[in-house]
Amino acid sequence: MRILFLHSNFPAQFRHLAVVLAKDTHNQIVFGTTRREGQLPGVSKAIYSTSREARPETHHYVRPLENAVLQGQAVYRLADQLKAQGFIPDVVYGHSGWGSTLFIKDAFPKAKLLCYFEWFYQAHGSDADFDLAEPLNADDEARIRIKNAPILIDLYSCDRGLSPTYWQRQQFPTEYHHKITVLHDGVDTKFFQPKPGQKLVLPRLSLDLSHVEELVTYVARGMEPYRGFPQLIETIALLQERRPHCHAVIVGENRVAYGKSLPDGKTYKELMLEKIPLDLNRIHFTGLLPYPEYLQVLQASSVHIYLTRPFVLSWSMLEALSTGCLVVASRAAPVTEVIQDGVNGLLADFFSAVEIAARVEEVLEHSDRMMSLRVQARQTILERYDLMQLLPQHLQWIE
Repeated sequence: MRILFLHSNFPAQFRHLAVVLAKDTHNQIVFGTTRREGQLPGVSKAIYSTSREARPETHHYVRPLENAVLQGQAVYRLADQLKAQGFIPDVVYGHSGWGSTLFIKDAFPKAKLLCYFEWFYQAHGSDADFDLAEPLNADDEARIRIKNAPILIDLYSCDRGLSPTYWQRQQFPTEYHHKITVLHDGVDTKFFQPKPGQKLVLPRLSLDLSHVEELVTYVARGMEPYRGFPQLIETIALLQERRPHCHAVIVGENRVAYGKSLPDGKTYKELMLEKIPLDLNRIHFTGLLPYPEYLQVLQASSVHIYLTRPFVLSWSMLEALSTGCLVVASRAAPVTEVIQDGVNGLLADFFSAVEIAARVEEVLEHSDRMMSLRVQARQTILERYDLMQLLPQHLQWIE
């Protein structure tokens, strides 16, 4: 079978799937992407690039669609190159929304098109209107509606689609649900496993927390309101007041991955550190970490905080559960599909730093009593999200 994967950020959700498919000598795997860095064994990379970005004078509702069309055009040009090299895929599997899959049915009319449907934008009932302090106006509602244009084209064009969680599929129009299978990417439970007694020492960063008994951890791509970064900093301030030996480690970049940036160009990290007095000797920002260091953070964690609006569920929350972390998470729709309060984790109000801090202290005060939650956290991942169980289901779905 000839398979073309498409994702601008190589290898993203397709990492494990592309590798296992490439191991079969009967398959030929090509990965179309804009990202030049990185390789996967047995997978041929094909780089495409857009001719330009959406023009500033384009109506701001339509700019995301224009960028999607430009990316679709770039992939169409890539398809012509692949055809000239004799590669015509049986299956194209791409991430919907950015535009790479828009013209696949024109470029390869005989290929089956599979789309990874991560999110469908709604003005009401999920992430956009979650914070009552930021009410939407008519302009926001119209912009959000138009943002779905490339996704709707994919929903119409694709032969089958996939969403990683039931919550995420629920966002899509009900008339397309019959096309969308719910199947998570999977967690590598052999890699993300507990290591009792692990201490956090990262020589590369000159960070030695081997003496620390209370270690609160947090992981996100960026430091932003969508993943509860302001509430996290407020929580850490409360914990520092009450627990003089408590340290916090924050993994992620000082940027916004989702939602709006601050209008004055400040980062949310700068804003919160100006606003909230902290003992900076007990809060440690690591930036993005390579997997072995990231794993060590999770293994050394006393309590792991995961906060999110009702939005896409982060891999990091499932990886933390797999590692046996005691996760204190926001009581939001994507989280409650996985975590049952008091069974495999603890839940708190996203907006209440007081409640989040209280739940963290509950763990720190009664760590022995909480051991069953750690065991059940890993068991949840082994039973429902284990990569080795889900990979065969993905392969069967593609077949």
